[in-house]
Amino acid sequence: MAGQRAGSSDQDAGWWRDDEPGHGGDYRDDAPRRDDRPAVPRRRSDHHDDLPRTGGRAEARRAQQGRGAGQAGSGGHGGRGQGPADGRGAGRAAGRGRKKKRGRKKLVAWIAVGSLGLVVAAAGAVYWQLNGNISSFGDEGVSKDRPAGAQADAQGRVPVNVLLIGSDSRAGANKDLGGGEDGGARSDTTILLHVYADHKHAVGVSFPRDALVDIPPCLLPNGKWTKQQTGVMFNSAFSTGNTDAGNPACTQNLVEKLTGIRVDHTMVVNFEGFASMTSAVGGVTVCLPNDIHEGDLNPNLGHKGKLLYPKGIQKVEGQAALDYVRLRHGIGDGSDVGRMRRQQAFLSSLIKEVKTKGMDPTTLLPLANAATKSLTVDKGLDSANKLLSFGLSLKDLDLHDVKFLTPPWRFDKERIALVHPDVDQLWAALKADRTLDGEDASGGASPSPAAPTTAAAAPAPATPASGAGIRVGVYNGTTTAGLSTKAATALKAANFTVTSTGNASSQTHATTVVQYGPGEKANAQTVAALFPGATVESSTKAGISLVLGKDYAAAAGGSAGGGSAPAAPGPLPSSVAKETRSADDDPCSNVSFG
Repeated sequence: MAGQRAGSSDQDAGWWRDDEPGHGGDYRDDAPRRDDRPAVPRRRSDHHDDLPRTGGRAEARRAQQGRGAGQAGSGGHGGRGQGPADGRGAGRAAGRGRKKKRGRKKLVAWIAVGSLGLVVAAAGAVYWQLNGNISSFGDEGVSKDRPAGAQADAQGRVPVNVLLIGSDSRAGANKDLGGGEDGGARSDTTILLHVYADHKHAVGVSFPRDALVDIPPCLLPNGKWTKQQTGVMFNSAFSTGNTDAGNPACTQNLVEKLTGIRVDHTMVVNFEGFASMTSAVGGVTVCLPNDIHEGDLNPNLGHKGKLLYPKGIQKVEGQAALDYVRLRHGIGDGSDVGRMRRQQAFLSSLIKEVKTKGMDPTTLLPLANAATKSLTVDKGLDSANKLLSFGLSLKDLDLHDVKFLTPPWRFDKERIALVHPDVDQLWAALKADRTLDGEDASGGASPSPAAPTTAAAAPAPATPASGAGIRVGVYNGTTTAGLSTKAATALKAANFTVTSTGNASSQTHATTVVQYGPGEKANAQTVAALFPGATVESSTKAGISLVLGKDYAAAAGGSAGGGSAPAAPGPLPSSVAKETRSADDDPCSNVSFG
């Protein structure tokens, strides 16, 4: 309004606050005006309108200064206030001014409290939404015979091993995404992620789904336990019990027995959750060496069909991302080995996408919301707090130091066999928290492999043992079931000929021994080289006999799993290094096989 006194609006009213200089000391704000009271500075409007205005804030200010205005003054002339009545009027007017100030403070406080309440309510809603999404499995199906947990390093940090399972369950919305009609669930992808103690390095090991292994006893839905299964496909562990939810505890039992490494957490993501995760991050960059058509994705189509993916780099999400990681045909030899390489490249790009956006709640919450809708976890990760805390613990992972690999393998007709002792060196290195170049995660040098415990122990060879032309009988000298089958598998993988398997005459052997007849010492030492710590001794009986002891049972995890005893950690064979990719590698490199 033209002519309005400066300071009479809400914005400028602060110039007469009670705490301004000159309002304290010996002067009372509600007392009559005194000649020795310091003058209070006054603001002037652009029109220099100094005439008193009656009512409202102006009245309160004049009353506070001891001057009447209108009916508040003597005779309504606006002069100095007279007597006690004048002081009481000024006090009431000043009180009205202070009440407005307190009212504004209360309003601001209530707005702040209300806003904080809305934030808390929103966070609570997100928390309950994520919690409501999560499914978990109990530990009743987890074996009681497990490897020991990882030890803390010198700084008190502990490595973490997470088993990641991609389920191809056709239950619910997954049926539309997977395109299949069969019930039950299978593990399309299984990766053991070893996060080193420093939480800056990690290695993800992909298990070939058609690798032949021995599956330990697993719990069925009816509460009964299966017997050990020998020489079966890896992914049949997840199918044990034939339920739509799958059997993650059985796969966990298998991985622990196979590797001798304790699994700290297990996570299962199905088709729907995987597709949602890729959309939540805005798509994932992938690369293909050639064009892919409908007929490549579905060989039963009978014709080439339309183009699905052009050759080269592109971004995929949702259904397209899911089809990419499941694609087998039309690239390389069509084997599962090539598909695993593409899956590793895909996960590398996914990690890079998340890291680029920032490992913070604004990135992780949408990703967690998408993932948890179709996520099944162990009890250690069965809440939003636990999941987000684990996700944030990985924020310092360096892309170059996140590695993916397939364990040393070879074709066994239409299936895959793991190669020993190369694969045993891999498990030993991870269990000891050694990087793939044989160093610890903090950059320290790897200790040299342990020396033989006896003078007769055969030294570990620089190259894998070759058993061509050597015949061996394998006997279990302990009460641990399945060891002879396990050792026989390792021997066959190294081209030895296994003549027989069974139990030794005594099941109290503490150490593994290779017994040899006349003229067989050199061959016996070749056998012992495959079983670190084994001793060799002569016998009057012809031929070579491998008698497995408790040392082998303990080092192998206590049960059959398809490999020999873990070797001392050290630099890994070249067969491991050539299979490795870093998360920051070119997305077009190493995405096919054959």
